[in-house]
Amino acid sequence: MEQWFPKIPIADWVDTFVNWLTVHLAVAFDGITTFLQSIVDGMVIGFGYIPSYIFMILLTLLAWKVSNKGIALFTLIGLFLIANLGYWEPMLETLALVLTAVIISIVLGIPLGIWASQKQMVKQIASPILDFMQTMPAFVYLIPAIFFFNIGVVPGVVASVIFAMPPTIRLTILGIQQVPADIIEATEAFGSTTIQRLLKVQLPLAMPTIMAGINQSIMLALSMVVIASMVGAPGLGADVYRAVTQIQIGKGFEAGLSIVVIAIILDRVTQNIGKNNKQGGNAL
Repeated sequence: MEQWFPKIPIADWVDTFVNWLTVHLAVAFDGITTFLQSIVDGMVIGFGYIPSYIFMILLTLLAWKVSNKGIALFTLIGLFLIANLGYWEPMLETLALVLTAVIISIVLGIPLGIWASQKQMVKQIASPILDFMQTMPAFVYLIPAIFFFNIGVVPGVVASVIFAMPPTIRLTILGIQQVPADIIEATEAFGSTTIQRLLKVQLPLAMPTIMAGINQSIMLALSMVVIASMVGAPGLGADVYRAVTQIQIGKGFEAGLSIVVIAIILDRVTQNIGKNNKQGGNAL
C-alpha cells in the first residue's frame, strides 16, 4: 500500500530507548534480578522444606477457615492429584513465581491506587497507562524483560507484575471512591484528618473491592505462567510448553490440569476472604 507520509520510526525510538536503559541502568537491573531471584528461590526452598502431606493439610485447613468444607475437600483432593501425577516440585515453583508477582503487585498497586483515589490528576495520568498495560499482548512484555533481565524466572516475574498489577490499582481506586459521601461527610464533621479517614473508614469499607482486584491479579499472574516459560521460567508452565513443542498431549493435559487446580484453589480462597471482609464491614 502506498504511503502518503513517511513512516513514523516508532520501532527505532523504542530500540534506542531500550539500549539507553540497558547501558545506563545495568547496575539497577542486576540488583533487581538478584533481588527477585532470591525471593523466588527462597520461597521454593522454604516450600520444599515442608513435607508434601503437611503442605496439603495446611492449605486444606486454610481453605476450610476462609471458605467452606467443599473448597477444603477440593483443595485436598486437587493437591493430592498434583503430587500423584509427579508435578509437586513444578507446582511449588509456579506457586513461588505467582506469589512473588502478586506480592509485588500488591505492594506497588495498592499505594498507587490510594494515591490516585485522592488526587484526580494522578488518576488521569494513571488511567491511560493502565489501559496500555492491560491491552498490550502479554508476549510483548517478554521482549524487554529478556533484554533487561536475561532469561530465567526474573523476566517471567517482571512480565507477570506488569500484566497483573492494573486490576489491583483500578479496584483500589474504585473501592475507595465508592465509599458513601455521607460517611465521608460524617468523618469530616468529627474533625478526622485525611490519613485518619483513609485508614479507619475508606480502606476498611473498600477492602472487599480491593480483594477482588487482588483476586484478578492472581488469575492474571497464573495466566502468564505458560507464557513466562518461553523465556526460561520454571514450573508447570515449562511442562506445558515442553509438551506442546514435543506434541505430548497427555503430558500437556496433566500439567495444564495442575495449573487449573492451583488457579481454582487460589481463586476460591481469595474470593472468600473478600466476602468475609465485606460481611465484617456490614456487621460493623
